[in-house]
Parts: sequence; C-alpha cells; structure tokens
Amino acid sequence: MDSANQLRSGKGHKDENFPVASRVIAPRHRALILAFYEFVRVADDIADHATLGATEKLARLDRLEANLLGRGDEEPEAVRLRAALAERGMPPTHPCDVLKAFRLDAIKLRYANWDELIDYCRYSAMPVGRFVLDVHGEDRSTWAASDALCAALQINNHMQDCAKDFRDLNRVYITEDRLAARGAKADELGASQSSPALLAAIRDLIPPTEQLLRAGEPLATQVRDIRLAMEVRVIQIYADKILALLKNRDPLRDVVHLSSWEMMLYGLMGLASGLYRHATQRPREIRAA
Repeated sequence: MDSANQLRSGKGHKDENFPVASRVIAPRHRALILAFYEFVRVADDIADHATLGATEKLARLDRLEANLLGRGDEEPEAVRLRAALAERGMPPTHPCDVLKAFRLDAIKLRYANWDELIDYCRYSAMPVGRFVLDVHGEDRSTWAASDALCAALQINNHMQDCAKDFRDLNRVYITEDRLAARGAKADELGASQSSPALLAAIRDLIPPTEQLLRAGEPLATQVRDIRLAMEVRVIQIYADKILALLKNRDPLRDVVHLSSWEMMLYGLMGLASGLYRHATQRPREIRAA
C-alpha cells in the first residue's frame, strides 16, 4: 500500500471556504494547526477518492490512525501531526474523532434526517473547532458555540457541493426526509439545474443552519485570544454570506462560492468586527480571567 499522500487531490488550506491558520493566528500556533489540517486533508482525500473501494478507504484511514498513535511511520502527515502534538503534550483525540467521519464517508451514502446529519457533523466538523480552541488554551465553555458554528460551516458545504458529491461519489447529504417531503429524488442532483422540488428540499436545510450560525455567534467574544476572535469573526461573516448565496442561487447551476475579492472584502470586515467585539462586548468577568 502506497502512502496516502500520493492520493492527494491537490486541494490545500488556501482553497477552503474559511481561513485555515491564517496570518492572523499567532505564529506559535500556526504550525500545529497546519499539521492538523494536512492530516485531515489527506484523510478527506482518501474518503473522497473516486476510484478507491470502501474496503481500501477504511484500510488507509486505519493506517493513518495507527501512524498517528505511534504504530508505524508510513504516512508523513500522521507522523508530523504526532510529533507536533507531542511537543505540546496534547492527546490525539480530535484528529481521531475526525477519522470517524471519514470512515462514515467511505460507507454511508445517504442521510435520513437532520439528526443523522448533525451526528455526522459531530465528527466531521466539531472536533476541528475544538482542536483550534485547545491549541489556544481556551476554556471548554467555548465548545458549544464552536460546535454550532462548525456544524453550520459543514452543512453550508454540503449544500454548496451537493451536485459534485452526487456526481463524483453518489453521496447525498440533502436529507431523505426533506427530499421526500418536497417530492424530489436524490438522482435529480445529477441534472444541470435543480427542479423546483429539489431546490426547495435543499433550501429546507437553510433555516436550521441559520439557527446554528446564531448559536455560534457568541464564540468571538468568548475566546480570550484576540487574534483567534478576529479569525472567528471572519469565518462567521463568510458563513453568513455563503448562506445568503444559497438562498438566492441554484447550487446545481450557479456559483455559490465567494470570489477572491469577496473573501478579501468580507475578511477585512470580519477582522474589524472581531477586534471591536472582543474589545467592547467580551464579558467583564471573562476579560479579567
């Protein structure tokens, strides 16, 4: 079995819908966060590989985890993250949790309802936010808002990429109950544009995703690290703008990703907003901690 990095898609941290360890983050934290991202990226590329069968995907994900836990050195991303975690004295809990989501991706192609989707996010998205918070030494009381924000980001991505996921992997995150309620079928995701029924089913995921975003709003004022607070606000604004695109565009036909200039503009807005909120809205008892 070759190293998993030979299966890389070519996607990197600069291609995401949100900043990953941007220059806003303190330099002492960036290398560890990037090592985590590269580990997650290679695992994601395994799970999303179009020609690998489920059995081989699971075997490769198992080897990544084994290397992360010190059993073998075949996977460089796992070895680098293992060393980076050891330097900080951090356990591999969060990256191991993320691997559970990728194992699901290897074998699970449909999601029955919102609860199943959130259960997936519990492993695919929430550990990522928790990891970044732990790297910064933030209190675990921040996890609830972070979990909500990360789940919203994940579901945004499911809606944005619903056609590609179906076309490339026959994987559908638009839940079966919403498709059925609207009289739509999963195979309509292979069309060049959405039928009214399919578009309605996709957009049925928007209100609960908005609720998650609102539940995640306090995070920027909860974290102690001002750089992290600014990064969080950028992510929150990106998520809001993407959701606005999804309300007005068809993800099968239209572009529902932010352009480079939009990311720059909204990024600057987020930095300013994060700085202001951290300075003026952070609870006094937390500021004094």
